[in-house]
Amino acid sequence: MRLLAYLATSVFVMGLAFWAYHVNYDTQDKLDELRDLNREIASLNEGLSVLNAEWAYLNRPERLRELVNLNFASLRLLPMTPEQFGTVAQIAYPTPQADAPDTSGLSDPVDVKADPEGGN
Repeated sequence: MRLLAYLATSVFVMGLAFWAYHVNYDTQDKLDELRDLNREIASLNEGLSVLNAEWAYLNRPERLRELVNLNFASLRLLPMTPEQFGTVAQIAYPTPQADAPDTSGLSDPVDVKADPEGGN
């Protein structure tokens, strides 16, 4: 009986060791993947910083002014003035009849009027 208990305990301990071995290696693999992802993120962030610096360099006002002056004959770019903007009154809004749904199959609509005394 003792031999059976020792044998069962030994098999159980070996099973636990096998499980711990696999969990350990799976964890190491996941940590390696995490390190690789962190390196990739750092590299992409560095590239993004470079692109932001290039964008800022290319959009310097003095550089853009120079380009406008060099290409004025072909592009005819001028500074914007307030007179170039329209007003709200100049916007052509669609008429309400054009947006109204087809009510030909419905009965007469009911007019709802607000109560002049402010009640419900």
